[in-house]
Amino acid sequence: MHFNFIKKHPDIFTFIGLFVLFYFIFIFGIGSYALMDIDETRYASMAHDMFQSKDFMTLYLNGEYFFEKPPLYFWLECLSFGLFGHVNEFTVRFPVALLGFLTSFLVYYTGKNVVSRKFGLISALILATSAEFFILSKFAILDIVLCFCTTFSIFFGFMTLFCEEKNKKYFWWLFYLFSGLAVLAKGIPGFVLPFGTMFFAYLTAKKVKELFKPIYFIVGTLIFLAIVLPWHLLMLHQHDPLFFNEYIMKHHVARFTTSADLGRKQPFYFFILTILWGFFPWIIPALVTVKDWGSNCVQLIREGFDFNKLNNTQKFITLNAIAAVLTLVFFSASSTKLITYILPIYPFLACLTAKVILDIEQTDKWDNFFTNITTLFGIICVLTGIGVFCSKPFLPEELVQFVEYLYPFSSIFIYFGFVIFLASLIHKYSSTEFKNSLFKTTVAVMLVLSAAGIPIAFNFDYLFGQNDLMEYAKKAKDDNQKLASFGFGRRYSLNYYYGKHVIYEQFPLYDRLNNLLKDKNTVIVIKNKDYDEYKKHAKFDVIMAGIKYDLIKGK
Repeated sequence: MHFNFIKKHPDIFTFIGLFVLFYFIFIFGIGSYALMDIDETRYASMAHDMFQSKDFMTLYLNGEYFFEKPPLYFWLECLSFGLFGHVNEFTVRFPVALLGFLTSFLVYYTGKNVVSRKFGLISALILATSAEFFILSKFAILDIVLCFCTTFSIFFGFMTLFCEEKNKKYFWWLFYLFSGLAVLAKGIPGFVLPFGTMFFAYLTAKKVKELFKPIYFIVGTLIFLAIVLPWHLLMLHQHDPLFFNEYIMKHHVARFTTSADLGRKQPFYFFILTILWGFFPWIIPALVTVKDWGSNCVQLIREGFDFNKLNNTQKFITLNAIAAVLTLVFFSASSTKLITYILPIYPFLACLTAKVILDIEQTDKWDNFFTNITTLFGIICVLTGIGVFCSKPFLPEELVQFVEYLYPFSSIFIYFGFVIFLASLIHKYSSTEFKNSLFKTTVAVMLVLSAAGIPIAFNFDYLFGQNDLMEYAKKAKDDNQKLASFGFGRRYSLNYYYGKHVIYEQFPLYDRLNNLLKDKNTVIVIKNKDYDEYKKHAKFDVIMAGIKYDLIKGK
C-alpha cells in the first residue's frame, strides 16, 4: 500500500529524496573546517566589515577601497549573518552552498518539464556530484553566485521556447531579472553569457525577431537596468574616477584583453584541461557526448538542420550545447584565467551527459566503451592509492610526513576505485534491470566524497602553513595586540581570524621591520625560512614557531 502511494506521488518523493541528497552534498558539515586562504578569508572579512559597518554599498578590504567585484555576493553573506545572528564558518559558506543546492534543483525541474522526470533527475545528480561544482559550492567565493544567476537566467530563457504563449512573457522577465543579478554577481560575464546564449539559441530557432518584441524586450530591459544601474551609478557618483579606472577599466575591460596587470595568463586550452578534472567522474560519458555530437552535427548538416522539426529532447540538448560552447569560448578567449571561472559551464554539461547516460541505459549505445573505460579508471584509482601507501620506504625522510598526510586520500582513492571497478563489472554482465547500477554507485561514492572528503582535503591543506596563520591571528586577538606580517604577500586568514586591521609589509625593508619591532604591543608574522636573514638586521624573539611561519616580537 505504501509503495502504491509512492507511485501515485512520484514528484513529492523525488523532491524529498533530492532534498536529502543535496543537503549532504552541499550543506552537511560546511561549518566544521576553517576558511581557506586566500579568497574565502578575504571575502569573508569584507562581508564581515560590511555587516558591522552597515555600509552595504561600498566594499572595503582591510580598510581600503575594493573595486574588483560587484556587491551581490557580499549582500548574500550579510543576509546569512543577519539570519543566523553571528559570523562563523557555517554562516559564511551557507549562501554559496544554498545556491549550489538551488541550481541543482533548477536543473532537475527544467529537465523534468522539458524532457522527462528521469532526464531531470539524472541531470541534477550529475551536476551535484561533479567535482568542481560541489567543491566550489562549499567554498565561499563569488563564482558559484555567477553560476547560479546565469543558470537560472539561461534556463528561464530556454523555457521561452517550450512554454505556452501566454506564459512566455513571464519567463522572459525572469531571464532579464536573473541576468541583472548575474551582472551584480560578477560583471561582464553576467551579461555576455545569458544574452549571448539566447541570441544564438533564437538564431538557431530562426526566431531572432521575437527577441525584440516590446512586451519582452522593453519590459525586460527596464527590469535589467533597475537591478544593474543603481549600485553602479552610486559608485560612479561617490568614487569617480577611482571606481571607473579600477572597476570598469582594470577589472572588467583589461581582464579580458590583457593579463599584464592582473597576471593569471593561461593558454587558450586551459579550461579544457580544467574540465577534464572538474567534471570528474562524469568526464568519461561527457567525452562520449562530444564524439556523439560531432557525428550528429555532420549528419544534420547533410540532411538540412531545422531546429523547429526536432523533438523536445533534441531541442533541449541543442540549446545546452550552444550554452556550453559559448561559455567555454568566452572564458577561453579571456587573457586572464583561473580554474574557478569555468564553473557556469557545468549545468549545461550535466544535461548533455544525462542524454548519454539514458542512451546507454535504453539502447546500449556506447555501453561497452563506457564500461571498459570506467573499469580501467577504477583500476588506476586503486593502484594510485596502493602506490601512496607503498611509497613510504622509498622516500627521503623529509617527504615521509607529507605522504602520511595523504593516507586518508589514498584510502578514498582505493575505496572509490574498487567500488567503481566492481560496479562496472556488474553493469557489464548484469541483466537489464541492473543496467543503471554504475550510475547509482558513482552518485553514492561522490556523495560520500563531498560529505566526508572535503573536510579532510581542507584540513590537509591547512598543514602547509595556514594553521600557523590562524593560530597566530587568534593569539594576537586574545592578547589584544596589533598584528603585522612582513616579507610575503597578503594572507587574509590573518584578517578574518584576527577580526581587525592587519599591517601588511610585503617587501623586506629592514628599517620598516625595526620600526614595527619597536612597538612592544605588535606581533609580526614572518616566514621561518627568512628567520636567519632577518636576524642579521633586527633583534626579536620568536613567540611561536610553526611549519611555515613564525610569530615574533621585538626585544
